[in-house]
Amino acid sequence: MRTIYRIIISLLLLTGFQLAFGQQKKPNNYANIPDELVPYDRYQKAYKYHFLEPMQFYGAGREKLPPTDLTEVRIGLLGPFEGSILVSLGKQMLQGSMLAVEEANKRGGYKGLPYKLMIHNDVGLWGAAANEIVKMDDEKVWAWLGTIDDVNSHVAIRATLKLEILNINTGDPDPTFTETAIPWVIRVIPDDRQSSYALVNRIFNIDKHSRVAVIRANNRYGRVGILHFTRSATRIGFPLIIEERFSDGDTEFKEQLEHIKQTSPDAIQIWGNARETALILRQMREIGLNQPVYASDRVVNSEFLALAGNLAENVVTTCQYNPDADNPKLKAFKANYEKRFGQEPDVFAAHAYDGTNMIIEAINKVGLNRVLIRDVLTDLKTFQGYQGVTGPVVFDATWNNIRNIFIAEVRNGKFIFSPAPPYEKSNVIYKKANKEY
Repeated sequence: MRTIYRIIISLLLLTGFQLAFGQQKKPNNYANIPDELVPYDRYQKAYKYHFLEPMQFYGAGREKLPPTDLTEVRIGLLGPFEGSILVSLGKQMLQGSMLAVEEANKRGGYKGLPYKLMIHNDVGLWGAAANEIVKMDDEKVWAWLGTIDDVNSHVAIRATLKLEILNINTGDPDPTFTETAIPWVIRVIPDDRQSSYALVNRIFNIDKHSRVAVIRANNRYGRVGILHFTRSATRIGFPLIIEERFSDGDTEFKEQLEHIKQTSPDAIQIWGNARETALILRQMREIGLNQPVYASDRVVNSEFLALAGNLAENVVTTCQYNPDADNPKLKAFKANYEKRFGQEPDVFAAHAYDGTNMIIEAINKVGLNRVLIRDVLTDLKTFQGYQGVTGPVVFDATWNNIRNIFIAEVRNGKFIFSPAPPYEKSNVIYKKANKEY
């Protein structure tokens, strides 16, 4: 009899648990995930959805008074400025920050004190990025920007957590970056998750491809960048037919491309830096791979267009903003940037300019206190919808900018930008899924 009671109680508890949690009302999707791409969601609602509530900082520090002996207000900058294949991107990021600081100082700085960038090189060695953040702490920076490299960004924010210095990331598109639950980190550049959803929509739902091959960089940028593209393609019934890899700096890709050719794809996705992508495209065409090519956003670069030449025509990728937008702020920024540095700003320059201005505006608003600067930049109110030269800042609960991104296509030798269209529901998935779908 006691055993029967236990069974009945267990069944009642299980039923109550399922009612309470198994049918949990689904909230708005984290990170703008299209409904049909939410993992397992069409089969069972999750017991718990993560990343829907901001991580709070409950520590001390808000009571600290600002120093009275300053001669300048320091902002840190970490980026690949020498000894890295990303130097050209780092240079643009540096120049964007420099321009924002120079303009702020022309306006009077902070209560008459000039802003100053404390520049640190991201050398790409494991652990070195954390050491640079320690140096910034010694320099008494109030916040810092950077970097671009995925691995080094992750290392650096561990140090920023310990030292309690706000980081605004303006160049690392790693989707996992803000999932670290560190309440001292925000990102103003949309990540590769948004690019992946836009590319999946374009390739499979709009352009109707079904056999897609991937060749990607064999590093964290390639591995994590392509991750949501790969998962999303599989969820709608189109697993990738092959994935080949290459190393940064490679110039020969014939072996990987021959493997791809044997699979007879109807489209090819390349995920890597501008130089390698252009060389891969040239070698593809040489061996008769004439399929449509899609690429990661780093090809929105003059180096890609120069190396690929007329073969770049019709290549499709994404961009985190529209460089040709009819935006007075953007037009003024581009004109001032070209006058100051003699080149057009790229995506890293533009987002660094926005990120630096956000730090400056926060300091002007709350004063010289690291915790208060963090508070105002992460309150999801003051800077939610902040209008920069790249567009609005739309933070989710991890302080990741999830604003809409753009499709970029090469037409007549230049990139043409258009808003990424709304995600279209795939027909294939619903033929394979449960009857209710």
